Amino acid sequence: MKKALFLVAALAASTSLAAPFVYPAAWTAEPNTANKRGGEFRNATISDFKTFNPFTSAEATSIPGTMALGASLFTQDPRNDSYLPKMAEAMPVISNNNKRFVVKIRQGMKFSDGQEITADDWVTTAKIHTDDAVGSNSFDSFRLSGKPITVKKIDKYTLQFDFPSVSASAYGIMSYTPWPDHIFGDAYRKGGAAAVKALWSLSTNPSQIVSPGAWVLESYQAGERAVLRANPRYGEWNKDSAGNAVPYLARYSFRIVKDINAQLAAYLAGQIDTFGPRNADDLAQIKKAIDGGNLKATLIPNVSPAASSQWITFNWNKAGDPFKQKLFRDVRFRQAMSHIANRQAMVQLALGGLGVETYYSVYPVFKNYIFDSAPKYKYDLAAATKLLAQMGFTKKNAQGWLVDKSGKVLEFNLSTNAGNNTREQLGRIFADEAKKVGVKVNFTPIDFNTLVGQLTAKGENRPFDAILLGLANGGNTWPFGVNVIPCGTNLHSWNNPTDGKCLTSKEQLMSKLYYQGDATLDLAARRKVGEQLLKAEAENQAVIYLVGGTYHVTFNERLGGEYPRNLMDSYYLSRDTDLTFVK
Repeated sequence: MKKALFLVAALAASTSLAAPFVYPAAWTAEPNTANKRGGEFRNATISDFKTFNPFTSAEATSIPGTMALGASLFTQDPRNDSYLPKMAEAMPVISNNNKRFVVKIRQGMKFSDGQEITADDWVTTAKIHTDDAVGSNSFDSFRLSGKPITVKKIDKYTLQFDFPSVSASAYGIMSYTPWPDHIFGDAYRKGGAAAVKALWSLSTNPSQIVSPGAWVLESYQAGERAVLRANPRYGEWNKDSAGNAVPYLARYSFRIVKDINAQLAAYLAGQIDTFGPRNADDLAQIKKAIDGGNLKATLIPNVSPAASSQWITFNWNKAGDPFKQKLFRDVRFRQAMSHIANRQAMVQLALGGLGVETYYSVYPVFKNYIFDSAPKYKYDLAAATKLLAQMGFTKKNAQGWLVDKSGKVLEFNLSTNAGNNTREQLGRIFADEAKKVGVKVNFTPIDFNTLVGQLTAKGENRPFDAILLGLANGGNTWPFGVNVIPCGTNLHSWNNPTDGKCLTSKEQLMSKLYYQGDATLDLAARRKVGEQLLKAEAENQAVIYLVGGTYHVTFNERLGGEYPRNLMDSYYLSRDTDLTFVK
């Protein structure tokens, strides 16, 4: 125990510091033994950021998400998938039949503005995320079977989480980022959801942005660059195995480029430090640059299957267009669209042969939850034609498009995010194959933020026909999306009415199995439920899963601190930025 100080003034200014989180030395293949500090990790993104607000952000790569790196109660160990206490002082005390978790947080942690991080920040963050009027992308992460997970303050440094049912994903759920109560809580108490949503827009001065994690925003220029600087307060409670504060780096930046090809060009020119190769052509260009001495970099191909998915979803909520609503709700139509998807061509042409055909929401890297018993509606134009004929589309017009008895053309609009070359290729391949059977697909790439707004819209007449997008992130304990599978969740993309109710018995079954599996702590038993869920999902074909890429690792050799090769995969990636340094 730390000795008490006798001077009143000193006592008032002091904060008791619990032991810091110490990064295991085994997490890096190249330890920073010389404690090299400073420098910048240079990354890139293909679209402008939408907001600095963590409660309204829905982007996979975001300013709040980057700032929050390292700020979670628990973190997973890439050596064995186990959870370790991070912002928590120790693992929780568990009671009430595995439904109550009492967590002590580390004392002395501070936000970047110097304000202490306390239990209030977790309670307020959960309260705001679960206010439907806020529209948080994390809303569904705080509910199980439609019932709320409650977060309660016991004292300044103690939290109590009460789950409505047992959850195998409990540690992941509790590991959300705490945002400052003294900013968001004050606004919420005075002005509710509207006041929260008004905070931290792109016009907010970066000096007003406060972070609990490793990084804090320094500057942002739309269309050009975002720069984050290291949060020194974070280093007070995060240390390497030698006791040095992390992160070692001084800055983390994003160059904003027009598309992925421009991102590759920036990497080959040595202007950014990492890149995610998509296909054999990307790998060949990088290898050629390395072999020719034009790029000093490490390249490790075929590290693992990707922890992401590419898919097409159809909008069941088209009250303004009864023809399309009926079409999209017909399982025969959706199965036909899966038969039209030439996944082999997609792997070869869009991924350069480095990828796999996918049929389910579970990412290929989580192979323990992919089962052969789940059906696959493989590429088969004859089968697609047969299913469409059963729906009454037996004739073609003079232009070669299928029509129903009234002469209505079988057509729909398909969008993806402009600048993502891989998805643009996937969309063109799909449209070309659809044309072979007489289905008219009007494929148009559009702005990413506009696309996300359409996808997450609620109501009986949502503003899109079909969208081609991808998902990443998620957990490996129960790898079915909590905000995707259950009805009423914000990425239940095909059916998102205002009341959030299931439309079909198959949807109801999928929701039931999702919560049943998550409530099953025994791994073998949980996998059995997962097999049933995968089968129901595949039969429903509400989302047409297309292809999964292969995760390749490449980084500029100016960087050190990457994981050992055996710890790299598409889930844990290639490094922890806290342990990254410039040589």
